[in-house]
Amino acid sequence: MTTGAPTSPSSARPRRSRLRTFLPLGVAAWVVLEIWLLTVVAGAASGLAVFLLLLAGVVLGSVVVKRAGRRAFQNLNEALQRGGSPSGGSGNGFVMLGGLLLMIPGLISDVIGLVLLIPPVQKALGKRAERSLDRRLRASARGGFGDAFQQARIHRPDGKIVQGEVIRHDEPGDTPREPRPPLTR
Repeated sequence: MTTGAPTSPSSARPRRSRLRTFLPLGVAAWVVLEIWLLTVVAGAASGLAVFLLLLAGVVLGSVVVKRAGRRAFQNLNEALQRGGSPSGGSGNGFVMLGGLLLMIPGLISDVIGLVLLIPPVQKALGKRAERSLDRRLRASARGGFGDAFQQARIHRPDGKIVQGEVIRHDEPGDTPREPRPPLTR
């Protein structure tokens, strides 16, 4: 399906963001650093000690994720029974992220995971993430959710348009139109 909009060769490929460019390089460097550190520790202690450290990280991480998930589910249940929305986060996201980092094999990820389990660190990171999200929302284009979808749709590289139904809101002075058909088939 074509949109009828002229396409130029220069607009056929959008510019990649820095994150998409450097993220694979960063992940590769992190993996190499984790492997190097594991070999250094294995040389200093023993292979069994490294294996036990990794196993302890997986067990501790799974316990942390299970408890944080259970706590989040209980908060959601209580909020739904009260008829409201869940109370502000309480750090479950950072606890789960810390648990997942503990489960990933490696000593650097284990240290970062343990740091994320400290409540003052969770509060500081939560405030920073909230400020960053608020700043990005204020800097975004004016309008509601529809405008954001429109902008995302315009920048699709293949130029496809998602077909949908246009809903018009009648103004008070408009003449009534014929009834609409039901939405179900």
